[in-house]
Parts: sequence; structure tokens; C-alpha cells
Amino acid sequence: MRKLGRRGAIGAVLALATAACSPLLLFNGLTPKDGGTVRLVHDAAFAPGPRGTLDVYAPKAPGPHPIIVFLYGGSWNSGTKQGYAFVGRALAAQGFVVAIPDYRLVPEVRFPDFLRDHAAALRWVRAHAATLHGDPDRLVLAGHSAGAYGAAMLALDPEWLGADRRAVRGWIGLAGPYDFLPLDQPVTEAAFGGAPDLRATQPLLVASAGSPPALLATGDDDTLVRPRNSDRLAERLAGLGVPVERRRYAGIGHVGILTAIARPLRGRAPVLTDMVRFARQVTDRP
Repeated sequence: MRKLGRRGAIGAVLALATAACSPLLLFNGLTPKDGGTVRLVHDAAFAPGPRGTLDVYAPKAPGPHPIIVFLYGGSWNSGTKQGYAFVGRALAAQGFVVAIPDYRLVPEVRFPDFLRDHAAALRWVRAHAATLHGDPDRLVLAGHSAGAYGAAMLALDPEWLGADRRAVRGWIGLAGPYDFLPLDQPVTEAAFGGAPDLRATQPLLVASAGSPPALLATGDDDTLVRPRNSDRLAERLAGLGVPVERRRYAGIGHVGILTAIARPLRGRAPVLTDMVRFARQVTDRP
């Protein structure tokens, strides 16, 4: 069997992850990480139970730094923060404190319990911002796939964060599902089928004027979460007068938009560059 170098091995794992929609643990393990950063916190408890913990990455330089809370995807039924250190290190190297929480999954829970976990994680981060070298009032929500859904709901619907929503300067959605009624897929039926008001589960329908600015990014080759989700939400936000930026990446699929954040794959699409530029822009404002 032909031996693979590091880049070849990463490519092979990426192909496997794309086919299987896996948590990318092996990919994360093989990926070289950005320097100048430190994991400040490991498995800090923000809620009861084994899924109520988070990790925090930060620059080695003194703060206070703006904060990014990154929510990973996995169809609401899979995923672990251990697979996303490459995201935390990449953003921390650009001057952000980055929290990556776990959250409860289907079938243990359904909507809205995973949103409650996201909100609890954000509140924990704000409460501990001083010890994390972060600024509790300069916060950006970000997420990929189901995590982008979570970021959208927390940013757009005041129910989940209450007064803490004022600290959210903006949010970033990578390949997010924002408009998926009717529930015609097993994944969405399992996660949302018991909701008494299905309209309240849709970011497109809960968006309102006064929501924080958004960056919505998709890969043109995404066949799992169609880019029309971001197109329709961008149109809705613009119509409400909410600042929104829409980015599209040619030749990039659903997993590729995430793995393009990793050091060896950044040439595929400027995902990290766009995230950092947007996050700096919204957190630099008074």
C-alpha cells in the first residue's frame, strides 16, 4: 500500500469524513495546529451531565480579547468538542478567546434542549470572561451546520439569551439550516418533531429587526444543507434592516467549509479569513 504523507493522510481522512459525516476526530488529530495559543480550560462544567462541558482556547498575548463561542454540527445527534481543537486554535491565533462547548444530543433530548445548552454555555463564558482573558461584552456566536442553526437561534430569537443577547455583536453561520419546514427528513423529525409550534423552530421565521449582524457562508457544492437556506435568511435579514454578509465558496462542500479552517487546507477557500475579518469588524465597534 502506498504510504501517505501528512497532507495525503489528511486528505484521506477528509474524504472519509465527508462520506460518513463523522465527528472529524481523526482529522483533528492529524491536523497541525496554529501556534501562539493555549488551551486555558478543559472540560469546564457549564451544566449538569457529561455533555455539559466546554473547552476554551486563547492567545498567549494578554487580553482582554473578544470572545467567539463556536458551536459544532452533527445533525443534532452526534459530535464532540474534542474534534474541533483545530478551529479553536485557528481563531485564537487571530486574537480571540474561543469557547467550544458540548451539548446534549438526540435521542436524549429534542428541541429546544440543545438550545438551552448553547445558552448556558454562553452565560458561563460571560460569567468567567475575566479569568479567560476575554471581554464579556464583545462576543460573537459562530457555528457549522447544526451548530450554525444554534448560533442563529440564539442570535435571532431573544427567548434564549434574554439580556445576555446584548453582548452578541454578531454571528457567523457556516452551512447552516435555517428554513427546513416541512419536517420531511428523519434527522429533522427526530430533533424537532415534538415541538408544539414548528414555526418557532425556524431561524427564518423568528428573525426580527434589531438582530445582530450576520455572516452567512456556504459552499457551492453542499448537497447536505442546501445554500438556499442561507440565501433566504440573508434576504429576510436584509429586508428587516439587519446588516448581513453573504459569502459563497466555489468547489466547497458541506464538510469542506469547516475543514478549510485547518492550516493545510486554507488554500481551498478563505473561510478563516472571512470569519476573522467579520468578527473583528463587529467587535471593534463601541
